[in-house]
Amino acid sequence: MAQHFPPFLIEGYRNFMSGRYATESERYRKLAEEGQKPTTMVIACCDSRAAPETIFDCGPGQLFVLRNVANLVPPYGPDAAYHGTSSAIEFAIIHLRVENIVVMGHGRCGGIAGALATAGGHAPEGAFIGKWLTMIEEVAGKVEANSLLTATEQQTALERIVIRQSLGNLMTFPFVKERVDAGELSLHGAWFDISSGELWTMNGESGDFKRPEL
Repeated sequence: MAQHFPPFLIEGYRNFMSGRYATESERYRKLAEEGQKPTTMVIACCDSRAAPETIFDCGPGQLFVLRNVANLVPPYGPDAAYHGTSSAIEFAIIHLRVENIVVMGHGRCGGIAGALATAGGHAPEGAFIGKWLTMIEEVAGKVEANSLLTATEQQTALERIVIRQSLGNLMTFPFVKERVDAGELSLHGAWFDISSGELWTMNGESGDFKRPEL
C-alpha cells in the first residue's frame, strides 16, 4: 500500500539542505570520497530523547554510533545467530580502528524500566524485548529486590550498573581486550539526564559517576 512520507521529515530535510549541508557541503563530499574515520564509537540507547550526535555536538564523520534498547553490550559469543551489536563493535574496532568506545546510558530509560518490571513479575509485551533484556535480568532482580531504594533510585542505579556491565562485556571480545591491553583503545562510561541535560562520566578505576567540569 502506497503511503505518504512523513511531512515533518521532508521539512527537516529542506532545512538540512539549506542550512547544515549548505555550510558543510565540502566536508560531506570529502567524507564521501575518502570514507569515514571516526576516532570514537558511542554505544547508546535508541531512545529518541538521547541522541549522541546532539548531546556531544558532533558533525558528520565524527562519531560511529550504535544504538539499541538500553545500550546493552552482550558477552562475546560467535555462533550462527544474528549479532547486530557485536558486528558493529567488530567493524568499529577491526576496520575503523576507533580509539575510544563510550557506553552511554540515560535517565528514564524505558528498557531499564522494562527490566525492573520484569524482575517484579510484569514482563513487557513483545517477542524480542524480553529476550534482549535477559542480559541484565540478574542484576535487575537484585536492584528491584532492594526495598531501601525508591522506584526512582532503583531506575537510576540500574541505568548506571548496566553501563558498567556493558563495559565489562566489551572486554570479553578478544579484539577489544587486545587493543585495550596494548593501549590502543580506551573504554568509557557516561550517563545523560534528559530532564536537566546533565552528563555524568564514569571513573574508569572506581566505577563512580561524576559531572565533568565545564
